[in-house]
Amino acid sequence: MLLVAFVALLVGAALVSRSGLFSPAPPPAAVGGPFTLVDQDGKPVDEKVLNGKWSAVFFGFTYCPDVCPTTLQTLAAAADRLGPRAKDLRVVFISVDPERDTPEKMKAYVDAAHLPEGSMGLTGTVAQTDAAAKVYRVFHEKAGEGPNYLINHSTAVYLMDPKGRFVRPLAYGLTPDQTADQIKAAMQGD
Repeated sequence: MLLVAFVALLVGAALVSRSGLFSPAPPPAAVGGPFTLVDQDGKPVDEKVLNGKWSAVFFGFTYCPDVCPTTLQTLAAAADRLGPRAKDLRVVFISVDPERDTPEKMKAYVDAAHLPEGSMGLTGTVAQTDAAAKVYRVFHEKAGEGPNYLINHSTAVYLMDPKGRFVRPLAYGLTPDQTADQIKAAMQGD
């Protein structure tokens, strides 16, 4: 009888072990990574440009009629609500439409959005912007023909810490207060 109980205990332990019940949680999905682009002044930059400040990374395009301007306005208003911590945040707007979004166009767009000091617009070749979108897991595809085409794209903002590491997504549709609260909460652990 003791032998049967022992065998049952071993079988049960093996089943629980195989189920993964006591295994550590898998690491979070990797977001972010190496990229090479040019900034709004035409200077080459890579992922190290995210180091030193909190970064709100957003992929979009300057001809976007709705999501992009709304998101950038929300980020600008959220930064205003950060008080003294606003100096620790930059917005990094990365184009998914490099055929039209030249460095000059990105500069004008970022300047007009009244983003925090040090914010930047990045673009590059199609291959470069596609590679950057891939490491951030950003969906984007051209929609339509002719000069007035649109780009369907992901809407999340990626909050990165001062070491360029992904912290959390900021969902589209949050109010400036909600966005600021989520950024402040992330900065608390800084």
